[in-house]
Amino acid sequence: MALRCRGVSVDYDERRVLDGLDLDVGHDEVVAVLGPSGAGKTTLLYAIAGFLALSAGEIRIAGRVVATKDEATPPERRSVGMVFQHYALWPHMTALEIVAYPARRTGASRAEARASAMTLLERLGIARLANRRPAELSGGEQQRVGLARALNGDPKLHLFDEPTAHLDSALRGVFREEMASRRRETGVASLVATHDAAEALAVSTRVALLRDGAVAQMGSPQEVYERPVDLWAALLTGSASTIVAHAEVAGAKLALTIAGARVVATGGAVQSARAGSLDSTTVLIRPDWATLEGPLGAIVRVVRYEGPHTDYTLETPAGSVIVRESRAPRFEPGARVGWSVQRAWVLAEQTPRE
Repeated sequence: MALRCRGVSVDYDERRVLDGLDLDVGHDEVVAVLGPSGAGKTTLLYAIAGFLALSAGEIRIAGRVVATKDEATPPERRSVGMVFQHYALWPHMTALEIVAYPARRTGASRAEARASAMTLLERLGIARLANRRPAELSGGEQQRVGLARALNGDPKLHLFDEPTAHLDSALRGVFREEMASRRRETGVASLVATHDAAEALAVSTRVALLRDGAVAQMGSPQEVYERPVDLWAALLTGSASTIVAHAEVAGAKLALTIAGARVVATGGAVQSARAGSLDSTTVLIRPDWATLEGPLGAIVRVVRYEGPHTDYTLETPAGSVIVRESRAPRFEPGARVGWSVQRAWVLAEQTPRE
């Protein structure tokens, strides 16, 4: 196991930020820690890296205990490569020297370290800035130097704190590709803290949803997106609507009755927590789980064109629903439309009727 946290608690300014947190990261795994501001994401990374003391619990890196309430291994001896949210670049070094430094520490020759550093700078589009110091770089350029520095080392664990916050979409893609390539080549594990749901789902093998300093749900990207434990988790992982309907659950089929109209999703597309008949239950619908064709009636209230797709906010007898189409707008606000559901997830904690 690359990382194991057990019962980890951290108090900061007389406030408990992490509260009995348990988290595992396997070798050759990327785990994204997704949570809102104040959930404890950065605190978790700093505790793992050795910059914050534990109030309780234990942290192991590559099987070795590095932190308890009473003892802590210094950061430089934890074999962790970290990208800080605020970069933390050495001001007296050039970008090339900063990126080459971790490789030099692991025994690479000066020429080898500089060559690998230059390759990373080229990949991240800042090779022309190799001889500049941090004060001569913009915030986005500094962030890319920090990413390259972390990727050029040979740690047991990578820690990334909001790694693409100041990168454009093209560079975000480059970083994800480089991180995936390094993982394939070296097997090094990574923990990525982010508040961006799309990034968490795109880069990870598993996602940990962090709420009030503890893990609220842990699973594959598909699991946390399609089968959230509650409404909070659903909204954290992407756009979602909830409606109140009568539901009949049987295996991979879910029949919904809304204002007297009935629709059935088939083909294993439906996910549900329970089986049976549920009255007035809360059902989760993602924008791409519904279509603008079907027996259910609605009025279009909002049309939002976003290039690759158009989102419609519908007023229905069961509540407001967002429906996404991969095309330009074809309805105006006020239009009456039919709609249907292809996939849904029952959220309400109710006991099925036999």
